Amino acid sequence: MKIYTKTGDTGETSLFGGARVRKDDPRIDACGEVDELNAWIGLVLSGDLDDRVADALERVQRDLFALGAQLADPHDRLAPRVEKAVVDDPGVERLEQHIDFFDSQLPPLRKFILAGGAGEAAALHVARAVCRRAERRIVALDPPVDRVLVRYVNRLSDLLFVLARAVNHRRRIPETEW
Repeated sequence: MKIYTKTGDTGETSLFGGARVRKDDPRIDACGEVDELNAWIGLVLSGDLDDRVADALERVQRDLFALGAQLADPHDRLAPRVEKAVVDDPGVERLEQHIDFFDSQLPPLRKFILAGGAGEAAALHVARAVCRRAERRIVALDPPVDRVLVRYVNRLSDLLFVLARAVNHRRRIPETEW
């Protein structure tokens, strides 16, 4: 199988189920934002992370593939057949558990902090910003997506923020307050 299909050469692509849409369709744009977010998380994972952080992020990458599949499936034909292509409430709860675990190890946040610190932490801050952009694209979709997808990306941005703080804290890199 070749990597190129030439089916997108006219500026269109396919949604799950075969419907053709323009590549600037809002649903494709949202999928692209999720893809970029996943790439940033991959960049973070290429760094020096402890196992707990890496495990959490690897699970997030898998969830983001499922989220992208759900976005590309506006008629919900895939999710009932492919379990790994589902983002659900337990996924949101898993993010909350990670947030609570990592946040419990951090000093209380008293002021806004500037993004930065270790390379992995700075990249997590970029991933957080991309996640917020993806969230804005997702909530703008018509017809609306399953609300669990919105909750997932909303909680994910919180996790990415906490993980950035955790990476810096574990490396004893002070936060720069604003």
